[in-house]
Amino acid sequence: MNTQVSKNIEAVAESIQWFGQAAVKIMNCGKVIYIDPYQIKENDKADLILITHSHFDHFSPEDVKKIVTPHTWILCPTDVAEEARSFDAAKVIAVQPGFNDEWHGIEIRTVPMYNITKNDKHPQSKKWVGYLLNLCHVWLYHTGDTERIPEMKSIKTDIIMLPLGQTYTMNSVDDAAAAVLDTGASVAIPIHYGKYEGTTADVDKFNELLKDKVEVIVLPKS
Repeated sequence: MNTQVSKNIEAVAESIQWFGQAAVKIMNCGKVIYIDPYQIKENDKADLILITHSHFDHFSPEDVKKIVTPHTWILCPTDVAEEARSFDAAKVIAVQPGFNDEWHGIEIRTVPMYNITKNDKHPQSKKWVGYLLNLCHVWLYHTGDTERIPEMKSIKTDIIMLPLGQTYTMNSVDDAAAAVLDTGASVAIPIHYGKYEGTTADVDKFNELLKDKVEVIVLPKS
């Protein structure tokens, strides 16, 4: 990793595991956090599960059941909260953009997640969310399935995980790179490619666009 990136940021980036699509596992601050768990191969014990929206590859009850415990907290949009409450979780919180709370010393904020030009895919009216987490003084932003939206210019983060598009999310790889710069991130991690949209060639272009500006980390798929 670039020596200009702090050790704390490096430690958080190295604690992230990617399962494909937007599904990630973060082991940091002594907690196990999953975002949009999907196609999880092995059972696990999650401390916190965060759901961005209701699409099947983001809210997958089958996968949530593999990792939920009686001690797990789940944060999810209102349109899946009722089903989420059927799981054996300690607590389920329905969230919309603007949520801000602290959980075991980790600050959690929700921000808008929507499409502008492809608004039939992820309408703003659904009030789906991206997540900002403060992990031991490092901000991590998981955008969810979004285009580059105006709100990103007011979001500041150290690490950003975002889709490359271009069928359901970003309009172009250039837009994805611009979104990274909007947030002032030091590290960018591309996700949501290689299955329903986005290719490894897009990753190469993304890397080239951000060369000498932002550290791009391409995670292997677990």
